[in-house]
Amino acid sequence: AFTPLRATLERRIAAVPGAEVGVWLQDLRTGDTLAVNATTRFHAASTMKVPVMIELFRRHDAGDLRLDSTIALRNAFKSIVDGSPFSLDAGDDSDSSLYAKAGQRVTLRELNERMITRSSNLATNAVIELLGAGRVDATAHALGATTMQVRRGVEDTKAFNAGLNNTTSARDLGVLMTALAQDKAASAASCDAMRAILRRQEFNDEIPAGLPPGTPVAHKTGWITATTHDAAIIYPPGRLPYVLVVLTRAIPARDVAQTLMADISRDVWQAVTGR
Repeated sequence: AFTPLRATLERRIAAVPGAEVGVWLQDLRTGDTLAVNATTRFHAASTMKVPVMIELFRRHDAGDLRLDSTIALRNAFKSIVDGSPFSLDAGDDSDSSLYAKAGQRVTLRELNERMITRSSNLATNAVIELLGAGRVDATAHALGATTMQVRRGVEDTKAFNAGLNNTTSARDLGVLMTALAQDKAASAASCDAMRAILRRQEFNDEIPAGLPPGTPVAHKTGWITATTHDAAIIYPPGRLPYVLVVLTRAIPARDVAQTLMADISRDVWQAVTGR
């Protein structure tokens, strides 16, 4: 069904010299899929915050914790390599305002909101410390994201230097976004709440930039040096949504990656909706 689209996307990707791009598309109305390098593994960057949120809501569903319970927020974490302490730099965090709350008690609900909508690294590490990276990883695998690896929080430099990174493929993220879209990632109420959080995403220069203005998008971005990702559930009017994941690396200029991703998103929208 997507044969012409595949050629269009491959041409557009080839126009960025050296770029490595993984694309996963699933139309939830027809079930049709398109995979371009969709099983290639990438550094997950902040897209790994999606399975963290899913695990948090599943634990809430199970009664193991409440989203309105609080934890003492500390900017002090332990490397998975040797347990040595490290802290995060507010200047490197897309949500620097949370650092003012260090030493205070903060609800899990607020930490999760900041982790997704503002991609707060401090919130992420606090939540992962509570949940356990291994539990997050196991939940991702149970939902079908079988090659995803969630090993640690963010900015664990010793782990990064040792090659111990969170990784994902476009397909793995697509499977998780589809589970969220179809109320299979957790309870229906929790999936509804998670989609609402993803729709409040404040960084919209990738997949949403290629869509008609006002199109609802529940998505999570991620970026580190030369790597820019976006994983989205897109809601065209009057039909079931589709899931699109675009992972990119080896593109040093972030604006070049963002333009490429917006163009891919635009081409996919036209192919899926016929508009």
